[in-house]
Amino acid sequence: MSTTKIAIRYAKPLLELAEEQGKLENVFSDINGFLAICKSNRDFILMLKSPIIPHLKKADILDKIFKGKVTDLTASFLQIIARKNRESLLPDIASKFIQLYNNKKGIQEAVVTTSVAIDAKTRKAFEKLIADVTGKKPSIVEKVDPEIIGGFVVKLGDQQIDDSIKGKLKDLELKFQKEKV
Repeated sequence: MSTTKIAIRYAKPLLELAEEQGKLENVFSDINGFLAICKSNRDFILMLKSPIIPHLKKADILDKIFKGKVTDLTASFLQIIARKNRESLLPDIASKFIQLYNNKKGIQEAVVTTSVAIDAKTRKAFEKLIADVTGKKPSIVEKVDPEIIGGFVVKLGDQQIDDSIKGKLKDLELKFQKEKV
C-alpha cells in the first residue's frame, strides 16, 4: 500500500475525531507544530525513520517531547501511531491531516516564490489572485529564490502559475530549440 493511502487512513479518523470532540482547531495547531519540528530538525526525522531505534523507544521519545504541550487527543494519536510501528509515516500523516483540514475549511494553500521578500500590499494582491483562481480562502507560504531573477511562481496543488523571468527565458530557449530542428 502506498504511503499516501496509509497517511490518509490515519489522518482522516484523527480529523473526524477532533471535530467530533470539538478540538479540531487545537489538533490542527498541534499538527502544525509537529510539522514545524519536522521541518526544522533533521535529527528528529531521522529518529522517526531509524530502523535501529525500537518503536516503543520512539513512542517514549514522542511522549517526552509532546506530552503536556499538545492536546490529549494529539498525544494519544502520536502514541497509537508509534505503537503500531508507523512512526516513520508521522510527517506524511501530519501533511495529509493539514490537507484534509484545509479542504474541510475551504482553504487553498499556495506557495508563492519571488526573487525578493514581498510586502503586505503584494501579499494582498497574491491573496486576491489565489482567491479569484480557486474560489477558496488562500493560505500563502512565501519563499524567496533569487534564481528566478524577477516575477513570481505560484503553486496551487497541481497547478503552477509561472510569471518569472527565469520561466520566460526557459520558454524562449525551448522555442529557439524547436525552430532549429
